[in-house]
Amino acid sequence: MCCLGCSGKSYLFLSDAKYEVPIIFHRNPVHILMTHKNAYKIFIYTALPCEAKPLIEHFSLKKDAAVQPFTVYLNHEICLTVTGLGKSAMAAGVAYTQALFASIEHPVMLNIGIAGHKDYPLGDLFLIDKIIDVDSRRSYYPSLIFTPPCPSGSLQTVSKPLLNYDQLHLCDMEASAFYETAMRFSSSELILCLKIISDNQLSPAGNIQPKQVAGLIAAHLSSIETLLMTVFAKVELIKTPETGLFEQLIQRYHFSFNEKLQLKNQLSRWNLVTGHQLLEFDETRLHNGKDVLRWLDKKINKPGFYL
Repeated sequence: MCCLGCSGKSYLFLSDAKYEVPIIFHRNPVHILMTHKNAYKIFIYTALPCEAKPLIEHFSLKKDAAVQPFTVYLNHEICLTVTGLGKSAMAAGVAYTQALFASIEHPVMLNIGIAGHKDYPLGDLFLIDKIIDVDSRRSYYPSLIFTPPCPSGSLQTVSKPLLNYDQLHLCDMEASAFYETAMRFSSSELILCLKIISDNQLSPAGNIQPKQVAGLIAAHLSSIETLLMTVFAKVELIKTPETGLFEQLIQRYHFSFNEKLQLKNQLSRWNLVTGHQLLEFDETRLHNGKDVLRWLDKKINKPGFYL
């Protein structure tokens, strides 16, 4: 498990929050918003500066000196944030960056970093398809709607570095907080978690050096760019649901206000994963809006449906 240190900042923490999200006061957030008119389409989040360095160089990102709570790098389409280690830092970094820079409805969001595993060789790249939060015991399942350029795998997120390697999953300290927070700002199909093996039982975390981490990330830049472009191409498939179908459903079944919002989201997801295939409803089994939403959710998340 990675236990690298990094330069930190002091924040005031909310003790009753799920994560200890810092309250950040910026001198002039309106000025920052006015100076960033680009529509950032891809948001990348790393915990450590050494994880970010090869990405900054590859995508020609420039540091934004106006942002103080987190270190942010930008080009015309990409926004990269270095959040710091741990779930609280990652959750705060994602939320802050999205509040400050998000300008499109469905951004591509990527968490990339290092992880430990018992047996996997150093440098192996994995696209995460299951995230387990050890503290809350909640599991998250990122939606994979394409054939990835690398193996997929499950990952557990812990609050403290593990000193043993007796788990079957990859292990990190940020992914669950990243995914849970990112889900508030984009669609599951556009939220990615990439992890590169940095330590195992033969080469424990104590051996990790920043230059080594940067090298591990740099070795996969081509795959990372291919993955981002593949997912970004899917954004065009997320469009406002066909007005006719939406209106037909809300007239036929009772939906609360929140359920109508969920219906729009589910119809958009259907368009994304199927390329606008026709939806055929079994009206005999659907009696209200909740039934429709449950049916849509099962149909979209049916095992083996995407690939």
